[in-house]
Amino acid sequence: MSDQEKLEKILQGAKRAAIAYQELTGKPLGITGEIAECHAAKLLGLQLAVVRTPGYDAIDGKGRRIQIKARRVAANRKGKTQRVGSVKLDYAWDVAMLVLLDDRFEAFAIYEAKRRAIAAALKKPGSNARNVRGALSVSAFKSIGKQIWPTKIVARRKAAPKRKGGKHGALAGQVP
Repeated sequence: MSDQEKLEKILQGAKRAAIAYQELTGKPLGITGEIAECHAAKLLGLQLAVVRTPGYDAIDGKGRRIQIKARRVAANRKGKTQRVGSVKLDYAWDVAMLVLLDDRFEAFAIYEAKRRAIAAALKKPGSNARNVRGALSVSAFKSIGKQIWPTKIVARRKAAPKRKGGKHGALAGQVP
């Protein structure tokens, strides 16, 4: 078994444990960031940085230092304001990525924002969470960044065909 296969097996166990822990206690286990880093590395071909490297979590093929943020978006929290963890501008990094996870800790979207855009958003007057703690909302991060995974091509391939209404339930574009 390769190291990658071993890691996948460990992560699956960690996800199951985190879900069971939250079901039992009502509190999250606190492994969302680590799981998101592993998802981003696997899905985007990133090299994870040495543990506790100040400012960034991974490096891409272009040598960019990437700060990875994560948010688990539970189905019952849709529409409610959720914050991304604190973004530190006093460390060296080039871009930040936000990995969105579903309630089973599976990645469903990754967004990327440039340092300059994040710095401008954090310095905008009006919010202590943003200005003092360096925390953006998920919607703010998405508005200043761009979705980089899944790509539109991948998303289209994975999307189920739409069904037309009617008694035959024909696929959209087909004649019943």
